[in-house]
Amino acid sequence: MTTLGLIGSGHIGSQLARLAVRNGYEVVLSNSRGPETLKDLVDELGPTARAATAREAAAAADIAVVAIPLKNIGRVPAEELAGKIVIDTNNYYPRRDGEIPELESEETTTAELLQAHLPASRVVKAFNHLYARDLTGDSLPAGSPDRRALAIAGDDADAKSEVARLIDAFGFDTVDAGPLAEGWRFQRDEPAYIHRLDRESLTRALGEAKRYRDM
Repeated sequence: MTTLGLIGSGHIGSQLARLAVRNGYEVVLSNSRGPETLKDLVDELGPTARAATAREAAAAADIAVVAIPLKNIGRVPAEELAGKIVIDTNNYYPRRDGEIPELESEETTTAELLQAHLPASRVVKAFNHLYARDLTGDSLPAGSPDRRALAIAGDDADAKSEVARLIDAFGFDTVDAGPLAEGWRFQRDEPAYIHRLDRESLTRALGEAKRYRDM
């Protein structure tokens, strides 16, 4: 049984945990406040879920998900995630995260920052351009008419294929936006951000994306 390790169990993390358990994955949840604060969520999820520290969740993960505020990614345990697929769900919100110069200048992206922090991991950008409630609310079986599509970006083809399989199991189609450097195409304020789009419409929205400096 594949284990999803969650570094952060807030709105996005908890919804992904629900989808994972629903689809036969084990989940190990963590947050910044300690495993004991996740008791209610673990009780809801059932016997295939448990709470742990961030390091324990990272060590247990076959696939890890980073769902913490961007300003805290320096706390993500790197050694335990070496060689593993790590899904970056983050967006940059200066009001929350403080101004990050290399993002302000658009010389890099949030996922590239995480990849730099985790040089031995395979980072894939995903799950950042929809509301948390839509993860369970919009999930549909493969082949359903008007199935919602989600974008991914990453530098490792095998890692992207694995994440695409996960997304399909969770109830969504996938559109590959390219390498991590193209992850900006579905960041906040872009045409793909928070809109419910099928594969064709999402592909078009990614192509219509503009850098903030060009808006």
